[in-house]
Amino acid sequence: MSRAPRTDASPEGPNPSTSSSAPPLDSAFTWHSESSEPAPARLSPVNDRLSADTALKRVRRGEFLLYSGDFHNAKQLLGALSRRLPRPAKARSPLEAFRAERRARQLEHETLSRIVVSLDRDYRLGLARAPDTSLACHQVWGASTTDTTVVPLKQLLGMLGAAEWRRKGLAVPGLTGLLHPHYGVYLPTRTDYVELLNSVTEVKGKRVFDIGTGTGVLSFILLQRGAASVQATDCDSRAVACSQENAERLGLGKRFQVAEADLFPKGTADLVVCNPPWIPEPPKNRVDRAVFDEDSQFLRRFLEGLSASLAPGGVGLLLLSDLAVLLGLRPPGWLEAEFERCGLSVQWARSTPARHSKAKDASDPLHMARSRERTTLYCLKPVSP
Repeated sequence: MSRAPRTDASPEGPNPSTSSSAPPLDSAFTWHSESSEPAPARLSPVNDRLSADTALKRVRRGEFLLYSGDFHNAKQLLGALSRRLPRPAKARSPLEAFRAERRARQLEHETLSRIVVSLDRDYRLGLARAPDTSLACHQVWGASTTDTTVVPLKQLLGMLGAAEWRRKGLAVPGLTGLLHPHYGVYLPTRTDYVELLNSVTEVKGKRVFDIGTGTGVLSFILLQRGAASVQATDCDSRAVACSQENAERLGLGKRFQVAEADLFPKGTADLVVCNPPWIPEPPKNRVDRAVFDEDSQFLRRFLEGLSASLAPGGVGLLLLSDLAVLLGLRPPGWLEAEFERCGLSVQWARSTPARHSKAKDASDPLHMARSRERTTLYCLKPVSP
């Protein structure tokens, strides 16, 4: 919970009919941000009369603009602000393009996150033409403990989109039944790694560890193909809740266990499967952790601990994109050197080209690398003494 010392008056102040959506002067409010940003010291009320040019000037001065007015106008303001931000210059290399794109995305996040809205104790949004936000917020945050919650509008929109995915479910190739992803858990819309896992034939009766389970999709595919049991782990509580709920929905709850843990559960398994974050860069927020792994720490520790988690005759299944190599973030041969350092041998490897939309989008700043991206499934065993 955060205390708002003041709510500043503004030339673009709220209309009388919508001012109730702003926290009262000096009221306490709960602040939510995926980036762990501190709560605003003050909120500046604005409404539909605010132009995008004026908004950009004010957020660049460090203001947090508390929007009260029309919901669709608020969304249009976010779009207009985004279009006014500088675009990365043409890069001379994939690495330069990657760095420029990350800086641009960070600037966009810092700018758009200063357009905020307030919700009441039931997480209702008091803007005209606003959708029902209560369910989406309860799913992510649980019950409110204060009368007012303040959140960046951009984040709230992401939560609403995730709630819709969770409601209708997602079809995944090779999975019987729908997957229902939660907000903040990596959405498995890329199917290349799932298809590679489906090529593994020796599954029946195996005891499995799934490291960094996310939605649990890899666990569920293996269980539906005859694996005896899965013990899954994830460092994010939202992934733990998501995978547990999906296991129950799919009728796999009796053979699936999940715990919030760092890497391996206790004991050993016949199969240890992992689809780790593939970009060795620092994550900038909680959601980033599914993709970004600073200095490859997660991947290194997985490889270092794999042998001790394998039962006699067991194997590790590592799914990894080579995008980091194509971007120049890892040198060629780095992964093979890590296998050797950790006493692991590659029994076999199978690869497939990336099929996601960005791999085909020539306008994407990273198209030069993404168009050549491949995902590989490595079958790993400890080197015999």
